[in-house]
Amino acid sequence: MTATNTPVTIVDAPSRGRFEARIGTTLTGFADYVRDGGVVHCPRVVVSRPFLGRGIGDRLARALLDDVRSRGLRARPECPFVEQWIELHPEYRELVAAGPEDSAAG
Repeated sequence: MTATNTPVTIVDAPSRGRFEARIGTTLTGFADYVRDGGVVHCPRVVVSRPFLGRGIGDRLARALLDDVRSRGLRARPECPFVEQWIELHPEYRELVAAGPEDSAAG
């Protein structure tokens, strides 16, 4: 089985403040997050160059936002990738924190 057809595993790594994507034992990407009260800041999604174009960023954004939803929190996208991803997936728009006052909630 090669890296191109090996399944991608997405896991939460709370001690690192990020979701990680792995193929086997190889870290292929991550989505950083910072929990601040009732808001989860999403500062960046990074996918290693050899793994670009395989939907890993999509899976990381979805995992992060699904976690936000399951915890009843709000998201504050701070990177263009997550902002655009939410625009392309309107079912996640309700999770976006309205303003700075949302950080104190929760």
